[in-house]
Amino acid sequence: MIHIKLLASALVGTVVYVAVSVFAGQNGINSYKQLENQKREISRQTSLIQNINDELILEKNALSNDRDVIAAYARKMDYVKEGETLVKITGLKPFEHTLYDTGSVLKRTEISYIPDDVCKILGVIFFFMTMALFLFIDLSNGNNPFVKKQKVNIVKGIPIYGGKQI
Repeated sequence: MIHIKLLASALVGTVVYVAVSVFAGQNGINSYKQLENQKREISRQTSLIQNINDELILEKNALSNDRDVIAAYARKMDYVKEGETLVKITGLKPFEHTLYDTGSVLKRTEISYIPDDVCKILGVIFFFMTMALFLFIDLSNGNNPFVKKQKVNIVKGIPIYGGKQI
């Protein structure tokens, strides 16, 4: 009977260890969800930076090839062609250099999980708690598993009723 209780306690300890590892361990479900959230955020940031890069490439191509765009930028910076007259109106803000959004820095966040050693310790603790529970139940029922029971001698032979047993 003690073997069954020992195996049942080992089963409980193992189930606790596996459950904690699967849900909160280093490679568990909680860690996986945290990594998925980081992946989504990195993907979103990469998409934003790619859009900024595409806009800058278009602007570079326009500045290097289109004379009208070059002229428009030159006028913003108070340059004029020969024969053009520059009229300045007071109260208007002067040309300000355009600042481009370069995206934001995205730092990797640490994944929080329960280390494997802690999961194993929890399994062992539950093993001993289950064994203690089984011992307490046995002692409360009046069974002492530490005392060996004496064997009852069985008389072998042919029983004789109404007389002495030999």
